[in-house]
Amino acid sequence: MTERSNTTPLVVADDLACSFDVSAPWLNRVLEGKPRQRLHAVDGVSFEIPRGQTLALVGESGCGKSTVARLLVGLYPPTRGHFTFEGQDAHQAYAQRDSHLLRRRIQMIFQDPYASLNPRWRVADIVAEPLREHAILSDAAAIEQRVGELLSSVGLSPLDMKKYPHQFSGGQRQRISIARALASNPEFLVCDEPTSALDVSVQAQVLNIMKDLQRRHGLTYLFISHNLAVVRHVSDRVGVMYLGRLVELADKATLFSQPAHPYTRMLLDAIPNMHRTGQSRTPVQGEVPNPLNPPTGCAFHPRCPHANERCRAERPALLSLRGVQVACHAVQEGRLPTQPTPLG
Repeated sequence: MTERSNTTPLVVADDLACSFDVSAPWLNRVLEGKPRQRLHAVDGVSFEIPRGQTLALVGESGCGKSTVARLLVGLYPPTRGHFTFEGQDAHQAYAQRDSHLLRRRIQMIFQDPYASLNPRWRVADIVAEPLREHAILSDAAAIEQRVGELLSSVGLSPLDMKKYPHQFSGGQRQRISIARALASNPEFLVCDEPTSALDVSVQAQVLNIMKDLQRRHGLTYLFISHNLAVVRHVSDRVGVMYLGRLVELADKATLFSQPAHPYTRMLLDAIPNMHRTGQSRTPVQGEVPNPLNPPTGCAFHPRCPHANERCRAERPALLSLRGVQVACHAVQEGRLPTQPTPLG
């Protein structure tokens, strides 16, 4: 793979935002005098992913990670902002009649392997569906041969194509999902917590398969997870989300050795670490605020021990600081302790 292909962004998200109308029915609003309500699930997220690399998005449940995933594959239209794929406006392309040309290059692996596979279909039909829908192959013998190759590439047997999803374990079902995603020869895979529903030992097997496939095919990943140990294993760069916004974006080594944002430090400090046996750990304090009524200023300030009046009044922008992008007044003003919170 050339140096240029490793550094040129394949995926660029620019100020992506997505909100949903969660208002009460019209009659209830009239009788009870309630205004319309909008939930800002994603509020101005920007990042780049070079070809062949992995960006991981982490954060607590409800922070907007999965909404970002659905924006990138066209399941949700953006309220604001753009997503470009190899310089092409992806959402504009999704709306065209020939949208399949882009969709075959961008595929998604869903979180729950028990829900993402049709229980009435045999594995052969599940994996072959992209081949037929995108008119990649039409000959029955060629399709069968390709399905067998795809199943073998994820550690399953070609003989498994005659079985139904209920005949497999969770890890095997997720391998089938990966094989289906690979059927159209995609360049970009959006992985929405693909291992969270699996046992730890099975998680490692699936992650190793995904890393091996990335090396062999030069795949680009957006990997969404709340498990920082998994993120450390698979990612090149890590973005930390909080209440719909990125609060920190850094390369993996820097983020895990020298976390900048207080929220990132809090997440890392809560992880059990055998190298710090006997030392006290700080659990993640408080809860994510109600996204329908977010705090003023910095959304993290009610849980932040370093918050001041500026934090309560002014929302920080995501700025570059010593090679890290961070949205925090305390970091930008040098009010945080310089000693990092390492994850050994």
